[in-house]
Amino acid sequence: MELSELIRELDVITISGEEAGTVSDICYDSRKCERDSLFVAVPGLKYDGHNYISEAIRRGARSIIHEKDVPPNPGVSFIRVENSRRVLGKLAKKFFHNPTSELCLIGVTGTNGKTTVTYLLESILEAAGFHVGVIGTINYRFGGDTFETSITTPESLDLQRIFRNMVDAGITHVIMEVSSHALDLGRVDDCEYDIGIFTNLSQDHLDYHYTFDNYFLAKRRFFSDILKEGKKMIINVDDSWGRRLFEEMDDSVLTFGIKHQTHVSSDDYTLSLNGINATVKTPRGNISITSPMIGKFNLYNILASAAAATVIQIPEKYIQAGIKGLESVPGRLEKVSESDEPAIFVDYAHTEDALKSVLENLSEFKTKKIITVFGCGGDRDRGKRPLMGRAAAEFSDLAIVTSDNPRTENPLAIIDEIEKGVRSDTMRKYRSQDYHSGFDEKGYIVIPDRTEAINLAIRIAEQDDIVLIAGKGHEDYQIIGETKIWFDDTVVARKALEQRRSGRAG
Repeated sequence: MELSELIRELDVITISGEEAGTVSDICYDSRKCERDSLFVAVPGLKYDGHNYISEAIRRGARSIIHEKDVPPNPGVSFIRVENSRRVLGKLAKKFFHNPTSELCLIGVTGTNGKTTVTYLLESILEAAGFHVGVIGTINYRFGGDTFETSITTPESLDLQRIFRNMVDAGITHVIMEVSSHALDLGRVDDCEYDIGIFTNLSQDHLDYHYTFDNYFLAKRRFFSDILKEGKKMIINVDDSWGRRLFEEMDDSVLTFGIKHQTHVSSDDYTLSLNGINATVKTPRGNISITSPMIGKFNLYNILASAAAATVIQIPEKYIQAGIKGLESVPGRLEKVSESDEPAIFVDYAHTEDALKSVLENLSEFKTKKIITVFGCGGDRDRGKRPLMGRAAAEFSDLAIVTSDNPRTENPLAIIDEIEKGVRSDTMRKYRSQDYHSGFDEKGYIVIPDRTEAINLAIRIAEQDDIVLIAGKGHEDYQIIGETKIWFDDTVVARKALEQRRSGRAG
C-alpha cells in the first residue's frame, strides 16, 4: 500500500521526508521490521519504541510514525502524530482492509468466565456449521490451527493481521476475549463488533487500574465507545457492576441471570459433579440444556452463550448440541482424576471472586473435606492476596498456600500477605511434617514449592474428598524472577495421582 494513502486520514502534526513510497508491512517491534516497513514507535509499559527507531531503520524501515522528538535520517520519512499507539490501530485497520467488517465479531469482557464463554460459543457455532475463530487467554485458533499467545487480547496491529488471516481462511464468526488492559490501551478501538458480552467484575488488575472504578470504566468503555449503535449488548445483571452497566446503557441490551428477572434465565436447574441440567428461558422460547461442566458459575457462562446464540438466531438444536458437546475447558475446573479417586480439579481462579465462586460451587457437592492448593502472582495486584487467603480459609478444610508466579518478588513475602487473610481462630497452622496421612482439624499449611504442595494434597486426600488446585489453570509455566520455566498443574497432578495409585497397588 502507498504511504500517502495509508496516512491520508491521520491527524498528522508534521511530516519530514517524502510522503511517496510503498509500505510493505507495518511493525511496532523493531526486530520484525523488513525492507520498506512502516515502523510505529509506541511508548509501552516497559519499553519505548522511540528508543528503537534506529534499529528499525537498520532493518529496512523507510517510514516512521512517532510522537516524540526524533533526529532526522536521510531517505526516511518521519510522520509525527499526537498518539502513536492510537494511530497503530487505525493504520492496521486500513492496511489489512478492515477485516472485521467481513466477520460476525463477538467480544467477551469481564473478570471471570471469558474463556469458558468463548469455548461454549465456539462449540455452538461449529455445531451450527459456521467456520469459527477464537482469540483468548489460552490461544488463538481457526481453520484447524492453534497458535500460542502471551496475552489475552493482542496488540491492535496483531489483531488486525489475525482477523485478515481468518477472513482469507474462510472464517465467518470470531469470538474473542477483551481484556481491560486492551480496552484502556485502545487495542480494540478499530474492531467492528456485532455483540458484546459482560460476564462479571471483581477485584483484579488494580496494580494497573489503581481503583475499582477505573477498572469498571475500562470495561464500560467497550459498551459505551466501541460497540457501535444498534449492536447488541449482553449483560449479567446478577452482578452488581453488570447491573450498573445495564442502567447506564440504552435499549440494545439483552440481560441474563438467575436471581433477577432477565431476558435469558434459568430457575429450573440441577447441579452435580456429573454436570448441569437446566431449562434456559430465552425470548425465543425455552431450551433444555445438558452440560458436563460443573457449578453454578458455569450455568452463568451457559446463559451468556445461549443469549449470544439467540441474538445470532442459532436454532435450538445447535445450542443444545454445542453446550452438551463441550466436555471441559483447559484449566477451567478441569477434572484430572478418575471416578474411583478423590475428585481432583485444576482451575484458573486467581482472584478472590473466582476462587470463592469455585469453592462455593464445589462445597455444594462436598461429602467429606475440601483441600485447596493456591498462591498469588508476584508483581501484580497485592490487595487481592489476603482476600484470596480469606476465601480459601472460609471454604476449605485444608488450605495449602504455595507459590504461583512469584516473578521478581520473594515467594515467602507473597505468602505472608496471603496468610493475613488465612489466619483466624478456626484455622490451625500445620507443619508439613504433621501430615503423614489424613487430617481432622480445619487448618492451613505453607509449602512454597508448588510441586510439593500438589503432591501433598493428592497424597493425603481420601476417597470422597475434593481437591482444588487453583491459580494457574491452563498455564504450562512458572515465572520465577524474570525466567519462565515449564510447570503444568495438570501434568504434576496426574503424576501425583499415578504415584498414589502405585502406592495403593503396592
